[in-house]
Amino acid sequence: MRKPSVKRTFRIDAILARQLDDRASSRRITRTDIVEAALASLLTPDHEERIEAVLTRRLDRISRQLDRLEWHVELSNEAFALFVRSWLVNSPPLPDAALRAAQATGKKRWEAFVDSLSRRMEAGPKLGDELSRDKDGDHSSPSVK
Repeated sequence: MRKPSVKRTFRIDAILARQLDDRASSRRITRTDIVEAALASLLTPDHEERIEAVLTRRLDRISRQLDRLEWHVELSNEAFALFVRSWLVNSPPLPDAALRAAQATGKKRWEAFVDSLSRRMEAGPKLGDELSRDKDGDHSSPSVK
């Protein structure tokens, strides 16, 4: 014996209606059965628990992404600190007579560095790729653009 039912009329988006029709025909069930199952799923008490589970998974994924991001920032900071320390230790101060020429050369070198950095950020290879290549034993020198 069939459960008592109530007829309702609703308007739904045309795209959603096509998706409903496609799902019904592919599963070989009626559109009513699909709509009833969707409503029952939405209106059951465990709906909030399912939403919480979805949100928890999403937050876990975001947390892992933030952990990776934190690692990359820390790596960048440490690499930069090592470079600055090395540069300060190994670069003697310039005499006043050579300072103007050094500043002009430094400006040209800075512009070349920024251009190279821009190309590298657009096309690669990235430092993480080079590090993993070095770690895996491929110590071939990367091409510099």
